[in-house]
Amino acid sequence: MPDLGRLRLEQLSGLLARHPDRLEADPFGNPAVRGEILAWSPSAAGMQAAAAAGLGIDREQEQPELGQRLVVFRVPAGRAVAGLLQALREADPDGIYDFNHIYMGSGSGGAAAGPPASARDAAPAGAQALRVGLVDSGVDRSHAVFEDVDIRQWGCGGTARPAPHGTSVPAVMVGRSAHFSGAVPGAGLYAADVYCDDPAGGAVDKIAAALAWLAREQVGVVNISLVGPRNAALGRAVEAMLARGHLLVAAVGNDGPAAPPLYPASYPGVVGVSGVDRRGQPLPEAARGPQVMFAAPGSQMVSAVPGSPPYRQVRGTSYAAPIVAALLARHLGRPDRDAARRALAALVRDANTAEPGKISNATGHGVVGSDVRIDPARLR
Repeated sequence: MPDLGRLRLEQLSGLLARHPDRLEADPFGNPAVRGEILAWSPSAAGMQAAAAAGLGIDREQEQPELGQRLVVFRVPAGRAVAGLLQALREADPDGIYDFNHIYMGSGSGGAAAGPPASARDAAPAGAQALRVGLVDSGVDRSHAVFEDVDIRQWGCGGTARPAPHGTSVPAVMVGRSAHFSGAVPGAGLYAADVYCDDPAGGAVDKIAAALAWLAREQVGVVNISLVGPRNAALGRAVEAMLARGHLLVAAVGNDGPAAPPLYPASYPGVVGVSGVDRRGQPLPEAARGPQVMFAAPGSQMVSAVPGSPPYRQVRGTSYAAPIVAALLARHLGRPDRDAARRALAALVRDANTAEPGKISNATGHGVVGSDVRIDPARLR
């Protein structure tokens, strides 16, 4: 079994080492865009403090869907972001200021696999009317599993940038072909690419902009199989989405049961998802804690990838979260707070748990979507 937590940390360290001109570490070692500070709807006092500190406005995002204006300040060369953040927070105690942190995928590809013998099921009735959102890397929409899927894409200036993670995660949700079936095969996909092959991709300002687009498109359920540190600006974006009646589903990560909580899965109200193996046992690398709301298949499974062969084994909480998102999307096509509560309650009733009524730090309310997994054993 791969140590996905160690692999992710090595990936982050390598990213910082390869791109010192674009990225830097915050005081806790988390990667962030070099020389940038995020401000969530800064007040006049905050703007004055920024100007006095020599900060220039690099770019702004008006996001009325989230009720905010996101300002990205450029830090002068030679000045430390951490010190300037502290100064801004002291000058504007009610303001929201933070690093522009980078978030990464929380799953792993595995060994190549040939095509499965057949699809699991036909599409559910009304699948074309269903839709689900995705915040990830780029989707390879030329892959056979997306041939009949209506995909609306955002990001990268309209240029497609297919990536393995951004292809395999949505395939688990909506993929459908002669050889594959996701949880809601054939449902519409609203996919936001926040990476675009950029070393500074996956930053908070991109994720917030993607969420604003999904809010504008009125997509009820959004899957985010990304993990990173707590970030004040991202936290506000999440709060705004939840207040509108969206359901945000996120992977809890693969850094191990004793690891600190990762975000956005650990923000209050987000549906945090862990992974289980084919026996329904929690993955040993999966996070534990009160952030876990459900568990779903996360190993001994295949999904779609760009290129040849077209399917590979995948593992990690990244592939459990989209199953939960798809199941919730059956009940929440558009944002609605009451409908969102009913959708969650329905999934709780459907969850398989050894102790009904109890919430586990490993599997939350229980395991769902066990029938979605396409087992590699079927390929032999």
